[in-house]
Amino acid sequence: MIRTTLPRRTALSALALAAAACAAPGAFAQGKELKIALIASKTGPLEAYAKQTIVGFNLGLEYATGGTMTVAGRKITVLEKDDQGKPDVGKTLLAAAYADDKVDIAVGPTASPVALAMLPVAEEYKKILLVEPAVADSITGDKWNKYIFRTGRSSSQDAAANAAALDQPGAVVATLANDTAFGRDGVKASKDFLKKAKIVHEEYLPTGTTDFTAGLQRIVDKLKDQPGKKFISVGWAGNPTPFPKIADMDLEKRYGIKLATGGNILPAMVAYKQFEGMEGALYYYFGIPKNPVNEWMVANHYSKFKQPPDFFTAGGFSAAMAIVAAVKKTNGDTGTEKLIAAMEGLSFDTPKGKMTFRKEDHQAMQDMFHFRIKNDPAFAWGVPELVRVIPASELQIPIRNKR
Repeated sequence: MIRTTLPRRTALSALALAAAACAAPGAFAQGKELKIALIASKTGPLEAYAKQTIVGFNLGLEYATGGTMTVAGRKITVLEKDDQGKPDVGKTLLAAAYADDKVDIAVGPTASPVALAMLPVAEEYKKILLVEPAVADSITGDKWNKYIFRTGRSSSQDAAANAAALDQPGAVVATLANDTAFGRDGVKASKDFLKKAKIVHEEYLPTGTTDFTAGLQRIVDKLKDQPGKKFISVGWAGNPTPFPKIADMDLEKRYGIKLATGGNILPAMVAYKQFEGMEGALYYYFGIPKNPVNEWMVANHYSKFKQPPDFFTAGGFSAAMAIVAAVKKTNGDTGTEKLIAAMEGLSFDTPKGKMTFRKEDHQAMQDMFHFRIKNDPAFAWGVPELVRVIPASELQIPIRNKR
């Protein structure tokens, strides 16, 4: 005969478990693994950026959890995925991360076109996508939805900071940028924030361009006979970069055209040594912020990799800090609505200082840094020395979404 009732001891154990579950609904959730998908362009033109983001993210988790890789009783697991810099691949990977891997949160991607393809996926699955480091304004602008947060800076934050550093009466500017959402949004934002200088030419070239001669010559032709101060403003992502060619053309000596640009990764800034005195605004340089988080990151990065952390290392670290702060605030509950409520208005420490997620569009508001390049023989790159911190409160970044 088949037994249809549980033995007394088993039945009592089952009842005890059921009672415990009813009494403490968060207990099992807290013990459950916290899964994070980290999607980045590990191959392709932005490979260097992606690798820095990944290193920074793991260092950030180490710092934020005191080395335990556990938050609110939940062990953290990071699933790395390579979108190859392709929007369709990024979209597919994110859907699989939510549906198949059952991740609690996704982070990434590197490139703005990939991010824009991924935004609707987060909305479809009603799961958080923390954008780092893709920059295009439209990510937290007209393409945004409530499941999107961003620790990375936006095109407007770059543009506002550079305007604060460089906007000069009577100056004329020609722009050189990638022919992508990143490049075009950056130039659009520059137009919005430059009040004294005038943009007279826009040049867009494909990411991966190897010969910048024709594009730079068009810029020279447009600028060389202009009166007043003349600048070529470069917003470029990926390798190769135009900076060595700009240096070779000796534009300032021949035509009085000065280079203006923001920060970049250290290999790209090797060419900056030839532009001593150049000013601009940047997101991060390891020698500028003075705070315990940055000191820890710099020391531990040197210890592990025998070199300083770079531009995007700080971004990955910041994303990790934001996630740990949010999950601590929810006491381990990663339900989407709980996370959104916790993250809206959340302030958290990062290597570049405190950031705060703006409630209206979930953009992390953050300080930027006005720099001047010094050619220091002790470094292989042009060293951006701090002129002043541009506080987040000074950067009047418009809310561009339709919430």
